[in-house]
Amino acid sequence: MTVDRDDAVRTLAEGRAVLGIELGSTRIKAVLVDPAGNVLATGGHAWENDFVDRLWTYSLDAVWAGVQEAFRAVRADAERRFDVLPRRLAAAGVSAMMHGYLALDADGELLVPFRTWRNTTTGAAAAELTEELGFNIPLRWSVAHYYQAVLDDEPHVPQVASLTTLAGYVHRRLTGEQVLGVGDASGMFPVDPSTRDYDADLLSRVDALVARRNASAAALSALLPTALAAGADAGRLTAEGAALLDPSGDLQPGVPFCPPEGDAGTGMVATNAVAPRTGNISVGTSVFAMAVLEQPLARVHHEIDVVTTPVGDLVAMVHCNNGASELGAWAGLLGGFAAALGASADPDAVFGALLRAALDGEPDGGGLLAYNYLAGEPITGLDEGRPLVVRTPDSRLTFANFARTQVYGVFGTLSLGMEVLAEEGVELDVMVGHGGLFRTEGVAQRLLAAALGIPVAVNDAADEGGAWGIAVLAAYAVRDTGQELAEFLDRTVFARSATAVVEPEPDDVAGYARYLDRYRAGLVVQEAATAALP
Repeated sequence: MTVDRDDAVRTLAEGRAVLGIELGSTRIKAVLVDPAGNVLATGGHAWENDFVDRLWTYSLDAVWAGVQEAFRAVRADAERRFDVLPRRLAAAGVSAMMHGYLALDADGELLVPFRTWRNTTTGAAAAELTEELGFNIPLRWSVAHYYQAVLDDEPHVPQVASLTTLAGYVHRRLTGEQVLGVGDASGMFPVDPSTRDYDADLLSRVDALVARRNASAAALSALLPTALAAGADAGRLTAEGAALLDPSGDLQPGVPFCPPEGDAGTGMVATNAVAPRTGNISVGTSVFAMAVLEQPLARVHHEIDVVTTPVGDLVAMVHCNNGASELGAWAGLLGGFAAALGASADPDAVFGALLRAALDGEPDGGGLLAYNYLAGEPITGLDEGRPLVVRTPDSRLTFANFARTQVYGVFGTLSLGMEVLAEEGVELDVMVGHGGLFRTEGVAQRLLAAALGIPVAVNDAADEGGAWGIAVLAAYAVRDTGQELAEFLDRTVFARSATAVVEPEPDDVAGYARYLDRYRAGLVVQEAATAALP
């Protein structure tokens, strides 16, 4: 989608631009859009998680350094493109990776380092909670982290005054409000779709469990942020928040904020997949598929999270801890080999060449097998990961087969989770893919269609990902009509976007099925590697 230059200049100069910031796993990104969602400027900052004391974390210093740099960069991009340095904004929103554990004391200070979604140390808590509630509580959910800390009698537990997610934490520092978008909240604790709020019955049961285990621990119901549906008023940028976001002092306070959301919710918005029978798949450091449900699932499945859209409708989420990171590592290795030969080693070019080669591979990958397990993978019951490439003596080790196998490896665990949804009778008309893997036209899209057996679409409006999605939610929060979110997306945001749809090819579908049979059988090798290689 393009925007008229004169319109863009007026939008920025008059303070009608909308800001979206998303803290992803490897990049913090900022986007400025006009009220219809057209992109005016972008900026970003690369970062990486740390593995400290066997826990995945990000420091809060890194959070703010990255947010400030992304904001500085998006303003500089606006000035470069349109000769306007925006000082006023019409609205803003913050999104970030979901789940994890951010425990704050009464002064809002962090009590223990941020424990991200990637950690798998909450097995005992998740199992007990799932059994007690009759609702799947995944390892990465905030309630599992808090209850595990209670079970372990961690010294900080009596001091916990509030819990939040990364998006909720950044939003709180900027606005002073302890709130959360209902989609992000549903990854902290189950949400009742009839109330668009935490499930009161389940919450009372957890409060009773906590009280029995540790009398000095606060009830969970007293710790969770207020859940808000999309479109709600979530506070305004304070003077302190403006100084924190923009140390230069240019940004004016008072900007209205939409409810902070998780990356799953902003992904749904960015792909226009918020209505029943729609779904999307996000591929990054992790991979997750979202399917908006027509009715609740019949049974509890450990492979499936039940969360909500940003307006509170039920969504089945297949979340895989491991995504495209291992594929990226191999692209880096091949780039190093190209450089050693004196050839160009531009990372984007290398990654694109690797992906395009996958289309020339045999439909089943030539007998090769790849696991992208850098971290543990709850869907397959593994607490830790060991990336592997495995082949039999009669396999065909070619560059094309290797490339296709690595792409298949990104989707392997996802396929196992999607099989569960198929058994539940969940039907989708189309899946929309987004994330960096889909930038190389036609490759990941075609192979994902083979893995799922349904059409896969890629929409040009989703190029900016979750930062754009939260900017759209911020624009929706200050809209001047009474439109529901789905109508706002259809009529205002996506009306001029283009969508490319790829149907599954029969040979690819059959080949991927053979690959998945090997993948499932080879999980015992992954288990052995985890045990043998500490």
